[in-house]
Amino acid sequence: MELFLKGKTVLVTAASMGIGRATAELFIKEGCKVAICSRNKDNLLKTVSEIRNIFNVEPMWVVCDINKSEDIETTVKKVKEELGDIDILVNNCGGPTPGFFETIDDKNWEDAFQQVLMSAVRFTRLVLPGMKAKNWGRIINITSLSVKQPVNNLVLSNSFRSAVTAFAKTLSNQVGKFNITVNNVAPGYTLTSRLYELAVVRAKESGVSHEEILSSMANDVPMKRLGRPDEVASLIVYLASEQAGYITGSTIAVDGGVIKSTY
Repeated sequence: MELFLKGKTVLVTAASMGIGRATAELFIKEGCKVAICSRNKDNLLKTVSEIRNIFNVEPMWVVCDINKSEDIETTVKKVKEELGDIDILVNNCGGPTPGFFETIDDKNWEDAFQQVLMSAVRFTRLVLPGMKAKNWGRIINITSLSVKQPVNNLVLSNSFRSAVTAFAKTLSNQVGKFNITVNNVAPGYTLTSRLYELAVVRAKESGVSHEEILSSMANDVPMKRLGRPDEVASLIVYLASEQAGYITGSTIAVDGGVIKSTY
């Protein structure tokens, strides 16, 4: 299938590993001009080097702490200067601190607010003018299965990732007339460093090994396995394509069927 993405400028945030990196790699395969950012320079440089060795193409990279508005502004400015206006924005971020309600303090709430919700708001605000001028754009937020089925010990993720989906739905109604789509991709149990960290936390709480926790997670999935980052990335790239131009305001799960609801 021809996705008609060649030459598009893409920014993928928090893309030095996991789903973000897999997404950047698939956009590179489609011939896009790709920029990635992360707050960890060492991880960024390692990822850029590995991508260059695999694809013979080096993505643009910017060190960016997405909790800081000034870093976000600098990142978007640099991408525009080097690659042009951003056609496709993939809002990705690490997961906020796990825990139950009574273990989470005000600073945890504030940090998660900045990391998950405000980062998406700020990046989106900065790229919209260029998208409107071109009468074309794609904004895709990577959220979590928790927006459809809350996870018991992830009160921060449940709260703010759900806020992102509400933000996206509202925005999609306002920018559709500019041929801009806004969608959310909700991964399930995907084998990333974040899932590994959560497994370690649960292992400490339950007194079993993290390997047993990961195995239990996989067993809870109807497909009886954990997802791969590239399986999530494939949907993201499709939603950015011309073929997905009539899909907007949607939240689509990539979860192996683990979500129990019918919608």
